[in-house]
Formats: sequence, C-alpha cells, structure tokens
Amino acid sequence: MVKLALYKGKGKIGNAVTRWWTGSQYSHCELVIGGMCYSASLMDGGVRAKMIDLTSGNWDVIDLPWADAGRVLDFYSRTCGLAYDWLGLFRAQLFNRGRADGSKYFCSEWCAAAMGLPMAESYSPRALGELGVFLMKGEHGG
Repeated sequence: MVKLALYKGKGKIGNAVTRWWTGSQYSHCELVIGGMCYSASLMDGGVRAKMIDLTSGNWDVIDLPWADAGRVLDFYSRTCGLAYDWLGLFRAQLFNRGRADGSKYFCSEWCAAAMGLPMAESYSPRALGELGVFLMKGEHGG
C-alpha cells in the first residue's frame, strides 16, 4: 500500500515559508511504500529514497489505497537522482505559473507525478493531503 507522509515539524526557514504561503501546517511530503520514503528533497539534493522515522510526532500519514505502488516505484526508477526544482516551486506555488519539464522536481510535484495525477506541479503538500483525505472519505462512503 502507498501512504502519504506530511511533514508538520518545525524544520528550517524554508519549511516555515512553505507553511505560511500555503496556509498549512505541512511543509513537505513523501510517498511511503514498505517503510521506505520517496520524494524530492531540498535537504537531500533532489529525488531520492530514504528511511525516515515517521513516528516522531513530526509527520501525519494518510493511506492512499487508490495509488499504485508499482507506478510510484517505476517513476522513482526513472527520476532517481534528478535535482530539486527551486525555480519550479516558485513558479508553481508563488506565481501559479507551473511548467513541469520532468528534469527537476519539488516534493509535492514529484509525489503527484509519481501517482499519475494531472498538473503535478500545481500541488502543495497541503493539497495532496486534502486530496488523499477526500478520496478516502469517498471510498468509505464518509
């Protein structure tokens, strides 16, 4: 099963700016498969897989039973090592001018693209979390 991990820890100045700009408690996101976290991370230089302690109290984790783990892992194999996309983050999140080119990613863009969502560059961690919760409610009739 694929899960979405949303970072709500204090972090650094970039985390604070992201939370403020998006009006959210979340500043970063990861897709989780079998305990391994996948995303694009500024701290780690771009697209990577990493073990992260998601029980530290700094993360909220949402099940995404509709997401295809095989698709995510295939996307990871094609994008592993690509750089973090600061410019794309600013264009998409600050100026609403996203232009994904597939050569760099920011966290929520990578997660959305890995799941096959359209206009992946338009998602923030908050928007992905809200989508995940919305779709879970729909699956359970809630």
